[in-house]
Amino acid sequence: MVQFGKWLRRQIEQSLPEWQDQFLRYKGLKRCVKALSGVCPPLPAEEAEFVAEVDAETEKINSFFLDQEEEFIIRHRELQNNIKRALDRRAAGAVAPAQHEAEVAAIRREIVNFHGVMVLLLNYSSINYIGLAKILKKYDKRTGAMLRLPVMETVLQQPFFKTETVSQLVRECEAMMEAVFPEAPEGQAAAAALAVAEAEQSIFRNTVAALLTMQDVRKGSSTRGSHSLPPLNLPDSDWLRSLELPFPIPTG
Repeated sequence: MVQFGKWLRRQIEQSLPEWQDQFLRYKGLKRCVKALSGVCPPLPAEEAEFVAEVDAETEKINSFFLDQEEEFIIRHRELQNNIKRALDRRAAGAVAPAQHEAEVAAIRREIVNFHGVMVLLLNYSSINYIGLAKILKKYDKRTGAMLRLPVMETVLQQPFFKTETVSQLVRECEAMMEAVFPEAPEGQAAAAALAVAEAEQSIFRNTVAALLTMQDVRKGSSTRGSHSLPPLNLPDSDWLRSLELPFPIPTG
């Protein structure tokens, strides 16, 4: 069984380089847990210090997530405007066919990359949620405390866990793919876009890994409870799984 710390490190490596310092410092928090005296109940000062560390990490994750979400909203609006402008210019006969195709090709690449980065942010949310749950479980096991439940109750209300806005942007981005991949059969523009993304090997492979990770994390299990992430159903999962898989999700 792959240790969670190694799995987490692999997930971070598969993210964007500029994001890697924004993930939960799981290794550092694990060192904090190991340094505890281990008395039961835990010493108040030790618990306060640990909670402060968790709070600081949660604040960092929230700040990064909200910054990215704001950028995505702006970028989404810009892409919509670019598509409308390109289509209007074509309808008005203001550009030659070759120039129009070049413009649309550039927009396609932008949309595919944008879609991929948003999927990576959804994966960022899932990974950090899992990391918090894991480290709190270790703390409770070490100290005999019952800290995990109340802390995870607050995590459910944190901005980084509320991914509705980004998820909606992903769906709208897929609708934009339909507009700029008119030659693809109806409903298959997203798959066509992934094929185009193979030219962008890094973002493509990282996005596929993120999709598969989220599917595995959220597919449900016998230990599913009130703090579980919701099930995630992805299209073309058999095709996605024909590609290189990330490390399996540790259950321990």
